Amino acid sequence: MEDVRLVSILTGKPRDLGGGSTPTWRSGICKEPADGPVWLGKTGLAGDGQADLKHHGGPDKAVLAYAEAHYPLWRKELDLSHFTPGATGENFVISRQTEEAVCIGDTYRIGKAVVQVSQPRQPCWKPARRWNIRDLTLRMQNTGRTGWYYRVLEEGYVEAGTEVILLDRPYPQWTISRCNEIMYHRRKDRESAAQLAACPLLSESWVRTLSKRAEEGSR
Repeated sequence: MEDVRLVSILTGKPRDLGGGSTPTWRSGICKEPADGPVWLGKTGLAGDGQADLKHHGGPDKAVLAYAEAHYPLWRKELDLSHFTPGATGENFVISRQTEEAVCIGDTYRIGKAVVQVSQPRQPCWKPARRWNIRDLTLRMQNTGRTGWYYRVLEEGYVEAGTEVILLDRPYPQWTISRCNEIMYHRRKDRESAAQLAACPLLSESWVRTLSKRAEEGSR
């Protein structure tokens, strides 16, 4: 975990987007870099917000993190030079970590706060609509470049440039990449769904989805 850092903090309140020739839609996907220390509470960062509180936000999804290493790949694949931090609505940009190295239940100290990984991100339609790329959500799922969510165990101030210090890794077998594989590419694997659902630190929403899949088959 050497040199893992919080390289950028991004926040933004919901606002109306589109208009003109396209229907107006409301989202908190547009984030801007935050300067200096930012308060991180149990449900998120000061100055941040979500429009769709049924599917976004809450204690298990207080902060959305994304790997710094993904941006150059997206810029090349999408031919978008301005696909930069905040492009998909993320709050934290993390260096030297990807979904292959982050696990459910990982507990980190970042500045004065302590956070814990709760689930992978399940990309919705909004990144695709923001960038006018119809299959962007599917690409995020298929590449595994989804990002991941933290819950907040200890509130406190966080600041860009701070080291991300691993305090505990109770479930090294449940990497974010493996969770994504089970959720998106092994929908008929009821045994794996049941095993992942049994992870005590997995978010409630993922437990519900995977438990139902284990009982009824793919959904």
